[in-house]
Amino acid sequence: MSTEQTIAALNITLPPAPAPAGNYLPVVQSGNLLHCSGTLPVADGSLVTGKLGRDLDIPAGQAAARACVLNALANIRAHTGSLDHVARIVSLTGYVNATPDFPDAPAVINGASDLLVALFGENGKHARAAVAVANLPKNAAVEIALL
Repeated sequence: MSTEQTIAALNITLPPAPAPAGNYLPVVQSGNLLHCSGTLPVADGSLVTGKLGRDLDIPAGQAAARACVLNALANIRAHTGSLDHVARIVSLTGYVNATPDFPDAPAVINGASDLLVALFGENGKHARAAVAVANLPKNAAVEIALL
């Protein structure tokens, strides 16, 4: 089954590709690699905000991480015309807006990783960093960058 067919079978609808919020490109292609700028968790038109460990729990953070991936995939689809052109996900960097004592950034970013594996199968498995940070743009809960 193709990635586009998998998305349809899972009843996933990608959001419209988000416009960049500054002087950068959402996706840059270098040879056969796509470098995706960091994307924020916009779901149903609203930005998911707050700190993990204070305002949000792990399941809410995982949902925010999934929303980031859906926005990144929307940018990739806008760039390539179809997600079927993506051979594999190479790397994911996840940033979690968290309290200083929040120990579970990797569990939050699992929401993004699990979605990529569900959509791309073995080719969705990737290298990864999951980092807790003091703040993110617009108080976003999570930010994800893909390669």
